[in-house]
Amino acid sequence: MKEGTFLVTNADDASAVLQDVRDSQIHTLADNPGVETGEIVVAALEPDPPMEVAWRVTDLREQYTVPVERSPEPPTQQARDVAAEQSVGDLSTRERAGEGEVHILTVPPEETENAAADVVGDEETVARAARLGVERVEVRAADGVVSVRYLP
Repeated sequence: MKEGTFLVTNADDASAVLQDVRDSQIHTLADNPGVETGEIVVAALEPDPPMEVAWRVTDLREQYTVPVERSPEPPTQQARDVAAEQSVGDLSTRERAGEGEVHILTVPPEETENAAADVVGDEETVARAARLGVERVEVRAADGVVSVRYLP
């Protein structure tokens, strides 16, 4: 048996694929317990007999989504100051007051919007939010700085 928090990376009527947000291990389910791609599930899994090459959900404790949104607001002054001290391509992580984290990425100014869109569309952003136990993600970007705010 394996218990954990999983990102649903693929789902159809017949089956689903879960990725453990802690170790990235992939679990193909023998059937779909009612999950959809992009959702986070907290569950217990067991190998599905007789061959035990697929898994089945034995206890689905929680099922939710984590919204990842592009904010019209620019990065905070603190994020811009951190980015100014970094080289292009560098990433810094800062704890937020309270819960969550802020990730600050320095990119070429002409790639700012593409980088922000990549973060919004990346399933790893959702997996990281689940690992951190936050409820939403806000992406801010301007002039070579992308700030990813993992918020309670």
